Amino acid sequence: MSVPVPSGLGREAVLTLSGPDRRGIVHAVTGAMVGLDLNIIDSQQFGDPSTGEFHLRMHLGGDEPIDPQTLEAARAGLVEQLGADVDVHDPHEPHRLLIMVSKQGHVLNDLLFRVRTGQLNVVVPAVVSNHEDFREEVEWHGIPFHHVPVTKETKPQAEARLREIIAAERVETVALARYMQVLSQEMCTDFPGRIINIHHSLLPSFKGARPYSQAHDRGVKVIGATAHYVTADLDEGPIIEQDFRRVDHRMSPEQLARTGQELEAMAFARALRWHVERRVVLRGRRTIVFD
Repeated sequence: MSVPVPSGLGREAVLTLSGPDRRGIVHAVTGAMVGLDLNIIDSQQFGDPSTGEFHLRMHLGGDEPIDPQTLEAARAGLVEQLGADVDVHDPHEPHRLLIMVSKQGHVLNDLLFRVRTGQLNVVVPAVVSNHEDFREEVEWHGIPFHHVPVTKETKPQAEARLREIIAAERVETVALARYMQVLSQEMCTDFPGRIINIHHSLLPSFKGARPYSQAHDRGVKVIGATAHYVTADLDEGPIIEQDFRRVDHRMSPEQLARTGQELEAMAFARALRWHVERRVVLRGRRTIVFD
C-alpha cells in the first residue's frame, strides 16, 4: 500500500517499487527522477521469474531539499503508468520501534546499545515486558518501561494494553527481542509485516524451550538464529535473515548457548536495519532482501 511522502523531506529519498514485470520500468523510474533533478545514489532491482513481478529499491539525492509535493506527484504518476506499488520515504527519518522482551536480555541489550550509538536509525518510544527484570536498565537509557503481565486468562487484556501503547506511541514496527509469549492470531493478522521475531535456531529445527540442549544431544555441527516476520503460523513467518556458526563435540550446552546468543543479536540487528531501510520486500511467504 502506497503512503504519502512525508513533509520536510531533505536532500535524499528512497523509492521502492513492486509490481508486474514489463519492459521499460527502470527507464520510466529513472526518467521521472532525472526530471526532478535527482541523482541516483544506489539502485538495486530483481525480476522474479517465479511470480512475474519486478522489485526495485532506488536511493536518490539532490543538491537542494526535495519538494515533497513534486515527488508525490511523480510517485502517483508512476503508479498509474506502471500499475505497481510505489513508495517513497525519507531515509533520515527515525523509525519508531517498540521492543518487547521477557527474561533473557542479550538481544535487548544489543539493540539498546546500537540505538544509543546511532547504529540503528530508530527511536524506541517504549519497551514492553511481561516481567520486571529489565525495568532499571531500560529506564537508565531514558526509555519508558511498561510491565504488561500475561497469563492464559489475561491474554486478551494484555494485548489490548499492547495495542494502546502501539497507537499512543505511533509505533511502526514491533521487535520481539526474545519475548517468550505467543501473540494471538488477531494480533498477528492486524499487524502484517510490522512484527519481527528472533528465533533461537535455524528454523524449523529444535523448537521449544531448550534448543541448545537439544542441539547438544543431537551432536549438531552448525547452530544458528533466524529473524522473521511474525504470522499466525507459529515460527513459520517469512524469513528476513539467518546466521550460523560451525560447532563441534567439544562445546558444552552452555558454550552453545553463548554462541547462539551472539548469533541471535547479530541476525536480529541486521534484519531490523534492513527492514527500517526499506530493503526488505515482503511477498506472501517469501522475502526479497536488497543488500
